Amino acid sequence: MKSVFKAIYKYFKNGINDYRAVPAGQKRIAFTKTLMFLMGILTVNFCFGQDGAAGITQATTMVKGYFDAGCNLMYAIGAVLGIVGAIKVFRKWNEGEPDTNKVAAAWFGSCIFLVVVATVIKSFFGL
Repeated sequence: MKSVFKAIYKYFKNGINDYRAVPAGQKRIAFTKTLMFLMGILTVNFCFGQDGAAGITQATTMVKGYFDAGCNLMYAIGAVLGIVGAIKVFRKWNEGEPDTNKVAAAWFGSCIFLVVVATVIKSFFGL
């Protein structure tokens, strides 16, 4: 692998030395314009590597794959936070605090919201 990098380095170093060997003035300007033209032509070939529809289709497929993984991650985080919320409600209930019903309703509502949002997004976007 080192020999490949050495060969590439040597190739570019020789190209730079060839560029420096061109006398300053009109010849160097012409040489620079020629190099820029060739680089532009070579760059255009890379631009035609894939049509737009195939790229959009590939991006759509990747995002759909990420959505399922994201939903699973959201459910896992929701489960951990649900357990923490349940412990919080249990602690308040045992201590006899007056706002236990409000905390329990908020905890239960957030758990329902988490499940409903994922289901609605899946059905709305057809994922």
